Amino acid sequence: MEPKTEIRAENSFVVLIDGVCHFCQGAVRFIVKRDPKGVFNFASLQSELGTRLSGGEGFEASGEPNTLVLVEKGRRYVRSTAALRIARKLRFPWPLLYALIIVPRPLRDAVYRYIARNRYRWFGKDDVCPLPPPGVRERFLDTGQV
Repeated sequence: MEPKTEIRAENSFVVLIDGVCHFCQGAVRFIVKRDPKGVFNFASLQSELGTRLSGGEGFEASGEPNTLVLVEKGRRYVRSTAALRIARKLRFPWPLLYALIIVPRPLRDAVYRYIARNRYRWFGKDDVCPLPPPGVRERFLDTGQV
């Protein structure tokens, strides 16, 4: 069983992403487009709020973000488990991917880590976290909302 940490937040589902990663920015747009009920809110791992909510999860020893973190109803999930738990809340057919949860976590996370390790090279990154585009901006949290 994956260790989880209790977190108190008003918002039930907060996705913490690497704010400078183009792949991660695209993942936010993907989620927003398939989340018509607005279940998910977002924060950058690099932000003060993201650092606090992540509790250090999702960071390499160097301080670089290396994974996505989902804070779901006060619990923290990382890597493939976070991605699958996000998929199960999206519009059909994406919840079907949650069936992959039966794949042993070390195997799922090995695939996840391979993608995470290469994401900057494959997709690029920004020097600083850009402002989210309109329509997505409202779903990014600041310290006054949690």
